[in-house]
Amino acid sequence: MAKKTQRKLVIQFIQYMVSGGVYFWVGYLAFALFYGVHSDSFTFNGLGWNLWWSTITSNVIGWSVNYVMQRFWVFDNKSLKNHATQVTGRYIFITLVDFGLNYLILYGLRQIGITPYIGQFISSAFFTVWNYIWYRFWVFPEKIKKKRAVISPARVVAHRPHGPAAFRN
Repeated sequence: MAKKTQRKLVIQFIQYMVSGGVYFWVGYLAFALFYGVHSDSFTFNGLGWNLWWSTITSNVIGWSVNYVMQRFWVFDNKSLKNHATQVTGRYIFITLVDFGLNYLILYGLRQIGITPYIGQFISSAFFTVWNYIWYRFWVFPEKIKKKRAVISPARVVAHRPHGPAAFRN
């Protein structure tokens, strides 16, 4: 790997870690606000929401911040501009997968006596690697393959010409 490419990847990974930290802390603080903080020495009831609603709401807030940082700073690729719908759809898909996995991790850890506050740190270690791979190679890739139009007999038959010629006998 060329030194310039290697340097670019190191800088990109550092940016990824910074934006991931912003996502984590924004989501973590929102979670504390919604769920509350309960320990032997300190109690903050917050809004008193249950685990499900606290998790989903704090994640939506964090996801929004994360998307903007990942798309426009970490993986700032001008060629993605023309594929905003595809990139956003991929981000939403992988984010929903992440949410389900994260909830299962937090729920499972809570069942064995580990507080969701510690569980968030445990799950974030997994998602740091998991998401970098998905973001770099699938969600925000260097190049997106253009989809070729598939011309099938059904498509040809279903096609109707547009404009004045379509209304002639």
